[in-house]
Amino acid sequence: MSNNKIFIDVILPVSVPNTFTYYYYKKNNENENLIVGQRVVVPFGKGNKLYTAIVKKIHQIEPTEYLAKEINSILDNAPIVNTYQFQLWEWISDYYIANLGDVFNAALPNAFKINIETKIYKNLNYEGDPINDLSDTEYLIYEALEVRNTLEMIEISEILSGISIHKTIKSLIEKRAVVLGEELKEKYKPKLIPFVRLSSYANEEQNLKIIFENLSKKPKQTEILLSFLKLNNRYHSPTLEVNKIELQKTTNATSVAINQMVESGIFEIYEKEDSRLKYEFQQSNGEVTLNEHQQQAYKQIKDSFNEKDVTLLFGITGSGKTEIYIKLIKDAISDGKQVLYLLPEIALTTQLIVRLQKVFGNRIGVYHSKFNENERAEVWNEVLKNNNEKFQIIMGARSALFLPFSNLGLIIVDEEHETSYKQFDPAPRYQARDTSIVLAKLHNAKILLGSATPSVESYYNALQKKYGYVELNNRFGGMLLPQVFCSDVKEATRKKQMKSHFTPEMIQHIDEAIKNKEQIILFQNRRGYAPFMVCEDCGQVPNCKHCDVSLTYHKASNQLKCHYCGSSKKMVSSCPACGSNRIVLKGFGTEQIEEELEIYFPSIRIARMDADTTRNKNAYRQIINTFEDRNIDVLVGTQMVTKGLDFDNVALVGILNADSMLHFPDFRAFERAFQLMCQVSGRAGRRNKRGKVLIQTYEPFHTVIQQVIKNDYKGMYEYEILQRRNFNYPPFVRIILFTLKHVSADQLNQGADEFANELKSSFGNRVLGPEFPIISRIKNQYQKNILLKVERTFSVEATRSLILAVKNKFEVSSKYKSVKIQIDVDPY
Repeated sequence: MSNNKIFIDVILPVSVPNTFTYYYYKKNNENENLIVGQRVVVPFGKGNKLYTAIVKKIHQIEPTEYLAKEINSILDNAPIVNTYQFQLWEWISDYYIANLGDVFNAALPNAFKINIETKIYKNLNYEGDPINDLSDTEYLIYEALEVRNTLEMIEISEILSGISIHKTIKSLIEKRAVVLGEELKEKYKPKLIPFVRLSSYANEEQNLKIIFENLSKKPKQTEILLSFLKLNNRYHSPTLEVNKIELQKTTNATSVAINQMVESGIFEIYEKEDSRLKYEFQQSNGEVTLNEHQQQAYKQIKDSFNEKDVTLLFGITGSGKTEIYIKLIKDAISDGKQVLYLLPEIALTTQLIVRLQKVFGNRIGVYHSKFNENERAEVWNEVLKNNNEKFQIIMGARSALFLPFSNLGLIIVDEEHETSYKQFDPAPRYQARDTSIVLAKLHNAKILLGSATPSVESYYNALQKKYGYVELNNRFGGMLLPQVFCSDVKEATRKKQMKSHFTPEMIQHIDEAIKNKEQIILFQNRRGYAPFMVCEDCGQVPNCKHCDVSLTYHKASNQLKCHYCGSSKKMVSSCPACGSNRIVLKGFGTEQIEEELEIYFPSIRIARMDADTTRNKNAYRQIINTFEDRNIDVLVGTQMVTKGLDFDNVALVGILNADSMLHFPDFRAFERAFQLMCQVSGRAGRRNKRGKVLIQTYEPFHTVIQQVIKNDYKGMYEYEILQRRNFNYPPFVRIILFTLKHVSADQLNQGADEFANELKSSFGNRVLGPEFPIISRIKNQYQKNILLKVERTFSVEATRSLILAVKNKFEVSSKYKSVKIQIDVDPY
């Protein structure tokens, strides 16, 4: 083996269990050699398709099981992934039983993954007669290659105008008229801004006078030159750069006119890289004043950090937790540390970023999935620099914990109870709150979990002294918690007092708030217009043809949509089964609430905040800012409106259907119903008036409803912890959910029984199932669930090894190779 031949283990962006070994030849110039954490392009698979991979290890041990291939190219001059990240990736892979390639895909922005584009080249050795040997469509391609030399697939598609391109290309390759090639394309492209400057000739004053004389008959170019000199501030302090676009706007000139002046030797065009990450803010002096209760909580948190790495802050809604967070962030950055501020919902970043940028200016950046690929790559690069002047603080949703922090000092997990911190699909199915605790440990950092309704697990850990614990029980400014009332839907229906989906009390309170020029939030945790429609004659309910679920009616698009696979069809006017036109809609979503409010209150301004209205990047900001500016009277929304938003003029919060949360088939149903109702209640009465909360329910004396009215978190916790201890649920056990999928129900049944029996042979009666879930078919695949409950004392490593042994044995069986297994650790 050559001394210059170096082997590397790389992580590939494909779902395979192991790293792969490649080699490269060591260069004499050390700067051209590989470092762990750099990206390389490598061939992988039967067709040697090219992938972007990350170098994980450099060594001199040649693999014995397969022949190592040579890398294609090195993409980076320096690592883009650090040691802390590799350690976190490995923990996620081990704990959540996920392949390292899946973690790599989740962690790295897509802009850092090279796009492999197939190109068609003319075969210079082609000896045939193109006119006689090629078909008309083939000749079109060949003729284009005579002019262009190479063509991309999208260009070929345009030339053939809808004709199937693959058969044509295949035929051209078989006739040896063309050859295929692949070109690597970086997805991340810096944003470049064109600027204008005087040429070295024109920059001389005597030459500038000659130029003006020569332009005497060209008034437009004279105007452009005069405007440039003014923008450049030439005769006072000629330091200002002149943006080409700005110059065009100032003079109402075209790009052609400026380019003509470049050709004449007057101007030069140059480009500068510009950041896409721009926020409008006015930085204040950065001082945060805490009241007596906040100051006490802040001191207790600091004391707790001396003994514990993790502290739970239990602060009621409106108690001013954000001000305490700001104070702790200031402490961390004054020590030169980086800070990660996690939020469950992108909508929350919209409001909070404004507050925090006034204090921290450019030191704070935002990172979440609504950013485009290039914006996410820029944030990554800024964090990688670890520059204390920019992006020392990162605020973001769960994916922000994958950023390349190298000096992390503090992590804040706000609204730590939120289910949005859990990643469901695709793998890795990690819990961001729990993963951030591991991340903090890797950096020897402190982590603060904040919530007005903590998760049962976090509160249990605090009571067990595993976490530090601090309470904040007073609302900021002496404000009282809102008054919570119940409205009995069953009684109102019996008395025929219901106005569509509103009880008389709800209509009355909405009317009062509107007359007082106050704002209202109405919460209905279901989007769309109606959950399903039914024929009154035959009882037929339109279902999704790909899933075992009814279609939801969306009136805005007049379509029936599946919320699981995304398929849709036009609304029908008659029953597709019996032909009857007696079709009625059942249930109600946010869209229907919005429409009916307009009927009862035609003069009010209504907005809706759900997944349908917030698809665009800036949609959250537009809705929230409009509501803050009091240009919206009623905001109708799903659980997006429950998560920590702060509005100073909300007098009423209406919960329109509490029962749908209470009767969900999940062991956490009562906990989550309590959290949702308490959180949305906290949006009422934030500034100078006590707010009101009205809950519409068929069961006003239900235990959870009464706990919400009394704001009795501890009562809810005591009930829940007793139930979970008795029936073996978290926090007393770990739950691992196995979902098996197949297009054939019979094949799935056989495979699920076999897999469950194998698990039972290793874990005994800890295994429950297999059972069909409520929705047994999604995207044309039937699915069955198997539940494994493992004691907390049982080794994580041993559990993983046993599970993988059973899984591998099952997957090598030719009978069950087509049965897919999905593993979800801590699924609920």
